[in-house]
Amino acid sequence: MDIETVLHMVGGAGETSYASNSNLQKIAISNARPVVEDSILDLYCSSYPESLNIADLGCSSGPNTLSVIKEIIDATHEKCLQLSRPMPELRVFLNDLPGNDFNTIFRSLIVFYDTLKEEKGLPSGTCFVAGVPGSFYGRLFPSNFLDFIHSSYSIHWLSQVPQGLQGEMGQSLNKGNLYLAESSPPAVYKAYLEQFQRDFSLFLKLRSEEMTSGGHMVLTVIGRNSEEPYSKGCCHNWELLSQALKEMASKGVVQEAKLDSFNLPCYAPSVKELKAVITMEGSFFLDQLQITETNWDTNDNDDNKDYFFDKKASGQHVAKYIRALTESMLVTHFGEEIIEELFERFAEKVGEHLSKEKPKCANITFSMTKKV
Repeated sequence: MDIETVLHMVGGAGETSYASNSNLQKIAISNARPVVEDSILDLYCSSYPESLNIADLGCSSGPNTLSVIKEIIDATHEKCLQLSRPMPELRVFLNDLPGNDFNTIFRSLIVFYDTLKEEKGLPSGTCFVAGVPGSFYGRLFPSNFLDFIHSSYSIHWLSQVPQGLQGEMGQSLNKGNLYLAESSPPAVYKAYLEQFQRDFSLFLKLRSEEMTSGGHMVLTVIGRNSEEPYSKGCCHNWELLSQALKEMASKGVVQEAKLDSFNLPCYAPSVKELKAVITMEGSFFLDQLQITETNWDTNDNDDNKDYFFDKKASGQHVAKYIRALTESMLVTHFGEEIIEELFERFAEKVGEHLSKEKPKCANITFSMTKKV
């Protein structure tokens, strides 16, 4: 699977689009806001620059895309008012893979600029936004160019499906599974971990080349709360999707060989694994780290006092956001004709699972400063 070509969230604003099914990511961004604000203000107050170059890596499309940029502008503008200083010029670069729906982002910029003018009186020329398509596992920007980098729900996507998932005879070591499962042998976990270590180390190296000395970076990643390789919060939804595919394989709708040859190019690291790579690569100081948790079904939360659990509705809600993430890869590998049935089956399994327990996604947010 050529990840750079195949991987993208479902575009547009339709019922199955990422824009309509990214509330989990919205909550993660909201929870990370204090870390983002602390980091950007620490950067700004260190030298009061006249301009800042900012990149959002893995920006995707939809309402979340410009929300972090708005948070950065809000925090910086408020600090400038307190200090009676002029607002710095912000040059914002939105990055994602070439298949991303950049057109939807660009169409939303007029409203975004108008909002800045109406709410804060900021003139045109305060903020410039541009798109930068490409993989963040390659160079994206000139050397010593970026002052601040943000990325949310992106770096757990790997540059490729891990190597080492086949035995000596070419058989699948992770047979019947799309990702790490309780039945996965240690060799599968080792392959995923090593691929993540290579990718994240490369990511840090490339960003250090692109960033100015003392530049700041804030990353949020789906991770694990424990050091155990298998975590229900980040793994079991993929097991349920695997089960739905296995049922379809038993009925001849999906070829079993195709199922065995498909593995997701993602990895949910633990805090220890993240820290180990940061220390080994050596370009950044780790400033802050926090872990927050979110229910699979984001409608089921403490703020939603009117929420009433409905097994079918809850399963469909989770299935839609998993579909928005994975449809491009599944269609490429299995064909478009299986998608509707697959996610109907998956929604039923998720609803049944949520009727018995409430698994949570662990979000790890951490800020770093490039070493001088």
